Amino acid sequence: MRDVDARSLARLADLKQALGSIILGKADVVDRLLAALLARGHVLIEDVPGVGKTTLARALARSIACAFKRIQFTPDLLPSDITGISVLDPEKREFQFRPGPIFTNVLLADEINRSTPRTQSALLEAMNDGQVTVDGVSRPLAPPFLVLATQNPLEYAGTFPLPESQLDRFLMRLHMGYPSRAEERALLEAPRGTAEIERLAPVLSGAEVVELSRRVAGVRVEEPLCEYILSLVEATRRHTALVAGVSPRGSSALYRAVQALALVRGRAYAIPDDVKELALPVLAHRVLPKSRRLGEGHGTSAAVIEELLGKMRCPG
Repeated sequence: MRDVDARSLARLADLKQALGSIILGKADVVDRLLAALLARGHVLIEDVPGVGKTTLARALARSIACAFKRIQFTPDLLPSDITGISVLDPEKREFQFRPGPIFTNVLLADEINRSTPRTQSALLEAMNDGQVTVDGVSRPLAPPFLVLATQNPLEYAGTFPLPESQLDRFLMRLHMGYPSRAEERALLEAPRGTAEIERLAPVLSGAEVVELSRRVAGVRVEEPLCEYILSLVEATRRHTALVAGVSPRGSSALYRAVQALALVRGRAYAIPDDVKELALPVLAHRVLPKSRRLGEGHGTSAAVIEELLGKMRCPG
């Protein structure tokens, strides 16, 4: 890999510090989010309300000098409310395209599972191909483009579970978790709100994020580590608790995420701990457990990945 210059790595460290000043005690979540950003992936955050999901998305967009938009997903939301619509201009007597909120850099899809599958699918092309097609015309989305979707894992009434094809478009599924007692006390004494986010100075430009993304492919993954990833993926396909294991797209996602996490942590090479850390957030939502009862499937998926990590010999 062409070595990332010290200035870029320093600015990446500054970006982590800026986000850490807003999201207390979640350094691992911040690192994984930045890894997804640099790997040109998308993130599904499953957690209860009020733990900082929206704050994290807004702080990220502010820190990288990028446009941010938020869509509140509801049952009556239409695909055109996301992608945009063509409207007749009476003066010119022609249709003019009015872009929807998906034309941004960081998109927060809040409570994505509260909209119908038809509306959820409006994100698929953008997440997979980086473009939006309306009325037969494809329009590219300016990089960087990151979808941060949220859903409450404990609430099922009035929701539409994401289908496997939609879940597979997310590079990672993350959980914020509750803060520690000391962190929550710090939040009580000095709340992190909109004013604090607005005071964040941009650390990286969108162009710099794109350039760092290009460097991800050059991060070294030695042969034993690559074999470790392949063995882990193949083991999911043979596991008796699963109907379907990780697809080739999933193995590529883990490989790319591991490279990106190494770069986020200032390394030009990946290590086994990168794979161990990311296997659960990258792979657990990509397997199909035999048990499909509400709430039980996710637990089975995570347990299988953890079991395989515990059994599999890790390269030294």
